Amino acid sequence: MASPQYTTRTFTLNTGAKMPAVGLGTWRSAPTQVQTAVEAALRAGYRHIDTAAAYGNEAEVGAGIRASGVPRGDIWLTTKLDNPEHKDAAAALDRSLARLGTDYVDLYLMHWPSSTDPTDLKKHHPDWDFRDTWREMQKLLGTGKARNIGVSNFETINLEKLLADPGCNVVPAVNQIELHPGYPSPEVVALNTSKGIHSTGYSCLGSQDSPFYKDATLLHIAEAKGKTPQQVLLVWGLTKGWSVIPKSVTPSRVEANFQIDGLELSDDDIKAIDTIADTLGVYKVCDDEWLPIRVFDRKLRN
Repeated sequence: MASPQYTTRTFTLNTGAKMPAVGLGTWRSAPTQVQTAVEAALRAGYRHIDTAAAYGNEAEVGAGIRASGVPRGDIWLTTKLDNPEHKDAAAALDRSLARLGTDYVDLYLMHWPSSTDPTDLKKHHPDWDFRDTWREMQKLLGTGKARNIGVSNFETINLEKLLADPGCNVVPAVNQIELHPGYPSPEVVALNTSKGIHSTGYSCLGSQDSPFYKDATLLHIAEAKGKTPQQVLLVWGLTKGWSVIPKSVTPSRVEANFQIDGLELSDDDIKAIDTIADTLGVYKVCDDEWLPIRVFDRKLRN
């Protein structure tokens, strides 16, 4: 049987666009480090880079893209609308494009279903919510500046609310959510799939302090395959049909995370990794306590 070629694999979105299955995540990547990481990733073969206005590193991401020598047209570039900018998505996108040094992004995501008042980040706009924001984001498709649009951090309640809104004329192409064995979100993934929305997993390795790397099951599978636990986790997610955006700023780790072609996991391997959540319990990297509203399912953390 032919070995899977994960690093050349793409997922076809509901728009017909083909998004590379493995990308470089840049959340919590310092601006002083991210340019080198992006350049190293693209030189190693990555063709998918993920950033956000809120990360404060779009300019360095753009510089890394240019330094790599890889043509812009060969790269899938994602950025995100910040919460205080919900009322002016068009201007916010222009600012992101200026920082990135490009005239379009392949995917523009609403970073959070939280329309924050820019004059007081502890408050929500009283007359505006993410459904209003989505109506404005839909207009961006006609400008050519955002070739696809989607959402991030939308769990079932908010996603259902968005899709039921009469003003929702475009189904999100992607819902980028936290996905790993400690927070697999089966209900959200199932809803995404049922609506033709692709799931992208962030924090797919569980962050640098991840408890997964002490898990005997994962370590046993990685040793048996002659691979790192990180590589096994990435293939676990890809096998489930998610795209993955592992984050690292260390060039050697960036490259290692991309060296997963030929790694196959059996059904038993997948099931064994699934059970990590049973022993570990819920493990959440990204919380919502800093937002003026809660967006994550409380039940999952009780």
